[in-house]
Amino acid sequence: MKSVLWWLCLYRELHHRLCVEGRSREEAQLSNQASNHGFVFRKQLLCGAAIGTRESDKERLQLLVQAGVDVIVLDSSQGNSTFQIDMIKFIKQTYPELQVIAGNVVTVAQAKNLIDAGADALRVGMGSGSICITQEVMAVGRPQGSAVYRVAEYSRRFGVPVIADGGVSSVGHVTKALALGASAVMMGSMLAGTTESPGEYFFSDGVRLKKYRGMGSLDAMEKHDSSASRYFSENDRVKVAQGVSGAIVDKGSIHRFLPYLYAALQHGCQDAGAKSLAMLRSMMYSGELKFERRSTSAQVEGGVHSLHSYEKRLF
Repeated sequence: MKSVLWWLCLYRELHHRLCVEGRSREEAQLSNQASNHGFVFRKQLLCGAAIGTRESDKERLQLLVQAGVDVIVLDSSQGNSTFQIDMIKFIKQTYPELQVIAGNVVTVAQAKNLIDAGADALRVGMGSGSICITQEVMAVGRPQGSAVYRVAEYSRRFGVPVIADGGVSSVGHVTKALALGASAVMMGSMLAGTTESPGEYFFSDGVRLKKYRGMGSLDAMEKHDSSASRYFSENDRVKVAQGVSGAIVDKGSIHRFLPYLYAALQHGCQDAGAKSLAMLRSMMYSGELKFERRSTSAQVEGGVHSLHSYEKRLF
């Protein structure tokens, strides 16, 4: 967060010092750097906020719009509901220019209902997160690869991008999700162990760890009403967990981890013969890039094997 504030303060300082009529070299450099860090025309970072689908969330929405929010995420484990459809319609009628990311969905039928309601983007995934047990307990969900491919293939016809949410535990999964049609990925467990993520480090058996819990875990629902309301359980005497609490290994600073992900993704595209992510997706849709089902033996063969011992350092 310090780096974000530093950039904002730096720009404001330069804005006052530089000539209004002409662009100096420093301003041009700052503009280029800003475009690479998610800055918009008014030279500040894009800001998104998550809300639910209750009546009380409409008041929160109003306050967020007044504060200058750029995009709203409708946070729900099952997005294909009348609650979310009505909320999307309300947002689009009240704030037509506000972008809405809806979800979560895993089928074309679910995606169609939210797109028809006015969703600008979709989150795809149900029960595939590392701390999620929705598929086990609720008997609903879908394999993440199939969900991303099917939903992305449909939604792209309407210019609606999808975000792969869940099941991403390595940079290889990021590459696969983007190749299957996703425009972005969520990396909860991958970033949860970084220095900048919430929570304090602790040691267990000599390993430096951080606590990581799902919103559907009993731990989260008992401590925060927002977690319970996400699963419509705030008034239930018996709460049914859809997530777990656990610990994740320290990954160091995000300033070292993200450059590794970026470089590894570039190498993945290079090995696939794609010069860009757009080209990677077009290769997949044209049939030039193919996916094959890997047997258990193939998965073992594709990992580290036949060694007495080894050290696995990713970066």
